Amino acid sequence: MRGCIFPAGCHLGFDMEESFNWGACRAILAILQWWGFNVTVIIMNKWIFQNLDFKFPLTVSCVHFICSTVGAYIVIRVLQIKPLIEVDPEDRWKRIFPMSFVFCINIVLGNVSLRYIPVSFMQTIKSFTPATTVILQWLIWRKYFEWHIWTSLIPIVGGILLTSVTELSFNIFGFCAAMFGCLATSTKTILAESLLHGYKFDSINTVYYMAPFATMILALPAVVLEGNGVINWFYTHPSIHSGLIIILSSGILAFCLNFSIFYVIHSTNAVTFNVAGNLKVAVAVLISWLIFRNPISAMNAVGCIVTLSGCTFYGYVRHKLPQQQPGTPRSKMEMLSLINDKQDKA
Repeated sequence: MRGCIFPAGCHLGFDMEESFNWGACRAILAILQWWGFNVTVIIMNKWIFQNLDFKFPLTVSCVHFICSTVGAYIVIRVLQIKPLIEVDPEDRWKRIFPMSFVFCINIVLGNVSLRYIPVSFMQTIKSFTPATTVILQWLIWRKYFEWHIWTSLIPIVGGILLTSVTELSFNIFGFCAAMFGCLATSTKTILAESLLHGYKFDSINTVYYMAPFATMILALPAVVLEGNGVINWFYTHPSIHSGLIIILSSGILAFCLNFSIFYVIHSTNAVTFNVAGNLKVAVAVLISWLIFRNPISAMNAVGCIVTLSGCTFYGYVRHKLPQQQPGTPRSKMEMLSLINDKQDKA
């Protein structure tokens, strides 16, 4: 038997692999790219509404859905990066279409809120989603939750109230759009748990099936309600080509965001994903303030911090406590919630 020339170094390769954790490195890179795409899409959408004076949230959402439809088709059908999850034609209308309708409402309300309120305020309100999810499940499904869950929602609700009262750029229409957007996100998550039972969807397959439906749902309202305004913008805007490039780029990046979500989910655990999501909100708030310089009071900043801390605490409690629905594996419920809850991209 041949011996090792360097006995002390026989396990050198193993030790180097142990000292450099590739899993942790991949998770960090995944989170950073997710942050990059998410914050960029939000900032670009705000820039489109505010600086390009393209005040047509339905049209912007429709562009995003078209880009997502084309992108998902290329990834699955052309490049075959992800295998297609086959869905029965009947299930597409009975299961996916209702989700697509809510998905469409969610994205539109997010863009409407961005038109009227600052990014910082909109992102803080979106953090209210865990509370609306728990309340809807309790009211509609009569689902039981431990008192730890209800307690963890207190700082979220309190932080939102404090932020709303002290918001210097408060707009009731934008506030209502963001709040109803939280309800739409929660509804989509709840529908995913019931309608997608038996289908192990990832985010790309979800976009592949939902984006065409969402485009179909939104196209006619966008043309009827915003068509004339979009045409007038084409004739009056001084830099039409650069404006169109920015709008199209936001749609492409919105699709890339969905792809990055899939990578993050499979590179991190639930707690890390939750904490990273809340830190992402903080990054978006900071960058938006640096770009748009919207006024933020000290108490408003405190409310935002309280809300994000509450979301982090909620994610920790939810991870530690067993799921309350008997017979449903925790990992499955957790993945469905993660995949669907984080697709409120724009």
